[in-house]
Amino acid sequence: MGFSKVGALHTLQQEQSQAGDKHFQKAYANALWQLPSVSAATRSFGGISFDSTKSSSEERDRCQECSACLSCTRRCLCISIIALLALGVVGAVIGFAVTFGLPPPTPVNHFCVTSGNQTGFLCDDRVTCLSASQICNRIRECVNGEDEQEKLCNDLPSNLPGYLIFRCSNPVYWIYADKKCNGANDCGDCSDEKGTLASCPPCGTQWWSCTPVFFEYCTCIPRALCGDRIQHCSDWSDEYACNR
Repeated sequence: MGFSKVGALHTLQQEQSQAGDKHFQKAYANALWQLPSVSAATRSFGGISFDSTKSSSEERDRCQECSACLSCTRRCLCISIIALLALGVVGAVIGFAVTFGLPPPTPVNHFCVTSGNQTGFLCDDRVTCLSASQICNRIRECVNGEDEQEKLCNDLPSNLPGYLIFRCSNPVYWIYADKKCNGANDCGDCSDEKGTLASCPPCGTQWWSCTPVFFEYCTCIPRALCGDRIQHCSDWSDEYACNR
């Protein structure tokens, strides 16, 4: 390929140099660059030398820079598209929620029955069952403290489940459910110990049934008070008929 093509090019050079065609000189120089067998000395024309090695290196550098720019542009474009798609999905979800409304979260059931056969509060461990009066007493009884959480205790008794409270005959007053039918006058009018509102069972074996003379009891007194030489029943039966 070498010598025959070089000779032809030199002949062409001589013809066109006389005509002074500078554009052809550049075309000639470019043609010389394409010939691998032509030396750097041969790649000259009209006193102007052309270093194909340097030019090729510069071209490669420019190509690499261009490729890097294109790669960065494509990557940025992909990231932008993904971000726009994500924003579109979020917007669609928000729009759907606003239009149709989200279903309310399923409430956690905290109802349980204590060892004393009274309604209580079940902790999140689904094992610990607290008495009603242990809720919102400023003592964390549950491991995670759900018995003292603000949404439960900031507006008593409105925020408490109905099974944890008892409304007295005067609805302004309330007591915890485990205080009902405990023998003590917690409501102040004995509505938590007698009558259809409380529906308490008869006095247990640890109690003596009578009409107490002290305000703290309603229909029974503890048997531990019998025979203590103090009148607790209106008929004195706690001193003459009751045995401890």
